[in-house]
Amino acid sequence: FLVIQVAVYMAKRDFMDYCDFVDPVDGVILIDPVQLKGKKVYVMLSCTFRYGHQDMDVMGVAFKRDLFMVTRQVYPELQDKEKLTHTKIQQKLLRKLGENAFPFFFEFPDNLPCSVCLQPGPLDVGKKCAVEFEVKAFSGENRDDRIDKQSSVCLSIRKIHFTPEDSKVVPVAETSLELLMSEKPLHVKMSLPKETFYHGEPVKVTVEITNSSSRNVKDISVSVEQVTNIILYSNDKYIKSVAKEETDDTVPSGTSLRKDYTLYPLLAHNKDRRGLALDGRLKHEDTNLASSTIVKQEVLREVQGILVSYKVVVRMMASGEVYLEVPFRLMHPKPEADDMVFEEFKRAYLKGVVYGDDDESPTEA
Repeated sequence: FLVIQVAVYMAKRDFMDYCDFVDPVDGVILIDPVQLKGKKVYVMLSCTFRYGHQDMDVMGVAFKRDLFMVTRQVYPELQDKEKLTHTKIQQKLLRKLGENAFPFFFEFPDNLPCSVCLQPGPLDVGKKCAVEFEVKAFSGENRDDRIDKQSSVCLSIRKIHFTPEDSKVVPVAETSLELLMSEKPLHVKMSLPKETFYHGEPVKVTVEITNSSSRNVKDISVSVEQVTNIILYSNDKYIKSVAKEETDDTVPSGTSLRKDYTLYPLLAHNKDRRGLALDGRLKHEDTNLASSTIVKQEVLREVQGILVSYKVVVRMMASGEVYLEVPFRLMHPKPEADDMVFEEFKRAYLKGVVYGDDDESPTEA
């Protein structure tokens, strides 16, 4: 049997986007110069937008598009190792692995979305619509050569949003309406206690209605809606309710109502909803509704992929539908500092064995 082994060492697979900066992607690759037989070794960081079940072209339209791709030569090194080493983690790995270990380092550009996928339906098969990130190490004569799976290893990673500092903004929306055949207005106000909620946290909504009109207000409902913009060849928008409370509350003419409603925008309540945007996942682990996308204003026009936002909507009937909405953010809290855990990702190929596109290296702690 011919065995070709490539090993990539990274301290983590989740890279945090804190809105004002993004964690760099860094690691170390371990090679065997004897097996390489004079070939070069490269490491590639890529961001791909998949939006079909195939990776082929149909009538000239591709089912995937590379949003970002950068490749760097790792071996033979183009600079001294000390100049290529950027982090303390890399320094520790190089000391541990010896002279055949080489560092790599990438920075994300500002105009990339975070890892997001659309939830498939119960009967959907194949690749899902998603923004995916990948680190790939491979050997070859040149960086543009066709990559041979038997001399490469691929590792899925995630770029994940974490909430910026609390802006102290209290989201509020209000409106006064002159209803048909009514001399006095209907006034509606909706507010949230804060702008950012964490995944799993209930969303408290305060609704205040002052009905000075001659009409009765009824059929009051409050919902959290996920707005997903898919930006590639065109700009498609999808709006889906992820939490809703329909009430029997009424506000007769000449009366008022002030009431708090609590909504729970959770993936657990939407498991079979096809097309919901979710945070990207690694392998088959659980995930959550997609975090709100935050993009710097100066690069907004350059961004492609899947952009997600949330809003609370209150609807009611009073001679016609009355509608009010307030945007908010649904995100992860900043993680607490924790001890780093090294993971080793290897792939050993046997001649004649065919690996599928979704195969992933086994993980050894």
